[in-house]
Amino acid sequence: MTLKIALLSFAHGHALSYVAALQRMPDVELLAADPDGASAPDAALRGAALAAELGVAYVDSYDEAFAWKPDAVIVTAENARHRDLVLRAADAGVHVLCEKPLATSVDDAVAMRAACDAAGVTLMVAYPVRFAPEFRDALAQIRGGALGRVLGVTGINNGKLPADRAWFTDPDLAGGGALVDHVVHCADLLDELLGERAESVRAVSNGILYADHDLQVETGGMVTVRYPSGIIATIDCSWSWPVSSPTWGGLTLQIVTETATLTVSPFAKGIAGHDAAGETWAPTGPDLDALLLTEFVAALRENRRPQPDAGVGVRTVEIVKAAQASAAAGGEVMTIA
Repeated sequence: MTLKIALLSFAHGHALSYVAALQRMPDVELLAADPDGASAPDAALRGAALAAELGVAYVDSYDEAFAWKPDAVIVTAENARHRDLVLRAADAGVHVLCEKPLATSVDDAVAMRAACDAAGVTLMVAYPVRFAPEFRDALAQIRGGALGRVLGVTGINNGKLPADRAWFTDPDLAGGGALVDHVVHCADLLDELLGERAESVRAVSNGILYADHDLQVETGGMVTVRYPSGIIATIDCSWSWPVSSPTWGGLTLQIVTETATLTVSPFAKGIAGHDAAGETWAPTGPDLDALLLTEFVAALRENRRPQPDAGVGVRTVEIVKAAQASAAAGGEVMTIA
């Protein structure tokens, strides 16, 4: 059976890799719509021109995309536009893969989950790092019991300023800066690893990096998350990698158990070199976006709920919003109700 999937917006950089992954899949028909591309606050290629370059069918509006009657949509619009597009999909009875974070507020995330549940459609959240073999291996070792209890976790997610997609630094469209962009991936891995909802959050942030860019969002931060079991996790998040870096950045998770320390670093493997433009980096690990899309498409064909689902989408937004509130209050501990 052919699945019809509509990609809603080219705003998020992952949209390009999602298109590539879906084009390689058999029995998938793809359509894209990017009506907000013309008003984007940067010069990145968007809309029909980008669709033509990628070789994907294109329509000018979301109305036309839904009139095409897709089986599923992939929401890769700006964070603040996720809610409206997901609710529209639910109303149309269409399954959804939504880019992270699920929403810019907890209330919006809860409303999106409720709408999809009521409509009986899938709402999956795009957290590709949990598909990394290194994370899966660590998870299996810990769940196997040989390493004892998890005592603490340190997450590091640093990268470059996303200047090619300027909406990432727009507080209205993104909902925040580095605390939004880089906390959620680590929060998702913690959610899967620990299997419990966060209890409280403390955070500090600053805008020291790129101070000359006149940004209105934080460019770095440190988040501490406490869980009901007593486990404390920290997340170092920033846009601290130089613009000249040959790759966007990297994510590392260090897990301390009663008997061992495990390090998960899915983006550390690659081939470094130089060309006429400077340093180069060719990753040698698996395509995590492709693994994410494989799970989404397989779940649709098998009529099952894929992971990560809307539940973890809500819980990770809770952590981000608590971190923002804590940072705004000078590092006050925020309890998650």
